[in-house]
Amino acid sequence: MQSQDIKPTDPKDEQVVENKELNIWEALIPVVALIIMLFYNVFFAYGDDALSGSNQFILLMGGAVAAIVGFYNKVSFDQMLEEVAINIKSTAGAILILLMVGALAGTWLISGIIPTMIYYGLQILNPTIFLASCVIICAIISVATGSSWTTSATVGIALIGIANALGISVGMTAGAILSGAYFGDKISPLSDTTNLAPAMAGTDLFTHIRYMLYTTVPTLIITLIIFTIIGFSIDTSGTADTHLILAAVKESINVSPWLFLVPAVVIFLIVKKTPPLIALLIGTLFGAVAALIFQPNIVASIGGGTSLTFENGYKGIMNAITVDSAIPTENEALKDLFAAGGMSGMLNTIWLILCAMVFGGIMDAIGALAAISKALLKLFHTTFGLFASTVASCLALNLTASDQYLAIVVPGKMYSKAFKDKGLAPENLSRTLEDSGTVTSVLVPWNTCGAYHSGVLGVDTLHYAGYAFFNWLSPFMTLLFAAFRIKIRMLTTPAKT
Repeated sequence: MQSQDIKPTDPKDEQVVENKELNIWEALIPVVALIIMLFYNVFFAYGDDALSGSNQFILLMGGAVAAIVGFYNKVSFDQMLEEVAINIKSTAGAILILLMVGALAGTWLISGIIPTMIYYGLQILNPTIFLASCVIICAIISVATGSSWTTSATVGIALIGIANALGISVGMTAGAILSGAYFGDKISPLSDTTNLAPAMAGTDLFTHIRYMLYTTVPTLIITLIIFTIIGFSIDTSGTADTHLILAAVKESINVSPWLFLVPAVVIFLIVKKTPPLIALLIGTLFGAVAALIFQPNIVASIGGGTSLTFENGYKGIMNAITVDSAIPTENEALKDLFAAGGMSGMLNTIWLILCAMVFGGIMDAIGALAAISKALLKLFHTTFGLFASTVASCLALNLTASDQYLAIVVPGKMYSKAFKDKGLAPENLSRTLEDSGTVTSVLVPWNTCGAYHSGVLGVDTLHYAGYAFFNWLSPFMTLLFAAFRIKIRMLTTPAKT
């Protein structure tokens, strides 16, 4: 008996391989093995450091388990390797975008664009609407940086201190901080999860972001309304003193509203549906020009000089684009925020994608993904059922594998075929992965995100989880849209201009 139908080599004609000799229980063996190994690796062995490399190797070990199942079912090594190669080839665009995102983050830092956003964002604080202001400030900063972790570890810490001074619950404040921080982590083109989700689902970055706004913006608005109501119902004392941080920002860089022209140009290009690589490249180059104009001393310092010359200016810009760079500051709260990793800072995420593609490619080659997809389609006969299953899987992986990246990678690869079979465009899947995988990770105490933010903010996870309205409302919002078929794009429906 022929064990499988060989998949075409053209990624545009990609179809999940079927294997008539593989049953659902055999198909689930690699998935179960992967979850068990990841759970031990994150929870008992490496904790927050699991993404530095060990999780990537665990994905390869999961691929090895899948290969053993494949050999048992008469799938050759060459067939598995061919599928892995096709999978990796399909992520080439996402990998290039990730590298360019790192480059853009570097030039936006040394140009002062990111610090300027922080400077103006902190000035909107008001005791009465402090909690809503926390959401807005952290949303602005996380969109600018693409990192909820950095936002929490810098401005988040400062806001917790201000909350203590005002007599406001630190649990409420932490919930507001993380609501805003994960808004940016979810939609910023600088965020690794925002790049990872479309790469797993098979859509492009900016289509993913535009489509995700349908569920994300209403959730943020509801969150702001809730925190505004809470803010008017609690008593505050003292004042919100941010002058030390504002003074440190202004001392470190030349603050200028003209710097907002650069992100405005990138936003304009995104709206005009410019290809992501081109938009990010233009944003990177404009950021470099802004750095030379507004922050010449910082560029010279990063390039190894004391005053700007062509040589150290060139080296300063190139260092910011490619490797670690930082703006000197004496303020401890700003040191992490005033640092960027450049293109090299994206390598761990790229490494994760490549290893995930190895696991997914072997799972595809042995017919496991087809078997799982068929079982899911039999189990969930409706579109809503498929969305609900995806949400449940992301939540389960955040609880068991304890890592938000894996809560995106594994369901993303497993469900992509099921979504296609239902005639659903891939951006439906990528949006659901973010609405349920990215934002709920911080609600789990033993998840890397929950443990990190709890430790940084000094607030127990269970103390802030109930107030992180944006995070736990997001899965319900995506299910609400699915239930009423709001903005559910079909493969046969052309994209709107």
